[in-house]
Amino acid sequence: MILAAALPGFIIGVLLGMLGGGGSILMVPVFVYVLHFEPKHAIGMSLFVVGLTSLAGAINYHRRRNVDFRVAILFGSAAMAATYVASHLAMYVSGAVQLILFALVMLVGATMMFRRTGQIMPPPDHHSIPFSPRRRLLFITKGLGVGALTGLVGVGGGFLIVPALVLIGNLPMKRAVGTSLLIIAMNAAVGFIGYYGRIEIDWLLMVVITLVATTGMIVGTKLARRVPAAMLRRAFAIFLVIMAGFILYQSRGTLLELFA
Repeated sequence: MILAAALPGFIIGVLLGMLGGGGSILMVPVFVYVLHFEPKHAIGMSLFVVGLTSLAGAINYHRRRNVDFRVAILFGSAAMAATYVASHLAMYVSGAVQLILFALVMLVGATMMFRRTGQIMPPPDHHSIPFSPRRRLLFITKGLGVGALTGLVGVGGGFLIVPALVLIGNLPMKRAVGTSLLIIAMNAAVGFIGYYGRIEIDWLLMVVITLVATTGMIVGTKLARRVPAAMLRRAFAIFLVIMAGFILYQSRGTLLELFA
């Protein structure tokens, strides 16, 4: 089981390191379809892996001064509050429905990545901009939305966080990626706490996958300087569409019941 998760865990770490998000959206399918855990258990354990992996990446980016703590605290606080509430509400939603919602989130993520390719232009220089009331409200609104997704279906939300940090926070891309990783780590920690005690946890498996994913994160951070992010993002978006289609096909029985 551990060997089966090693390669996907490494790839997820690489994607997180390069894009500041996206890779975490694959962790739940790995736990469900590769390791054969129930959806709720998969979501809870994926939050642990994604949280620690993202934290390792954030530390790596911070060493290069590419993390904005002011933005992370504002955005992350709203996200953490929503994650905590959503993770408790998720216990009243069936695992099958959670997987369907997860597949829909994957399609949204793929759309966002297609749109981002070549369209989001980071500012040439970063200047500390005072947070106007409007800017604060936008950060809080985005944070609440990302947190709700994290608590309900276990995604880190990097595909939403990074463009928000660039467009609203005026952060250069590398700084947005590093800050996004810190926000994901904060968010995932609260989400895992919400699931802890309500699901069965394979601690050895989680720790091993986390170590493998963290190794991939380090590799991804270094590759981010050499591989065109736009090309990688486009290919990953196509893969997300395929994965979402697979999950929806696997959940066709539940879909028929919902729309019957």
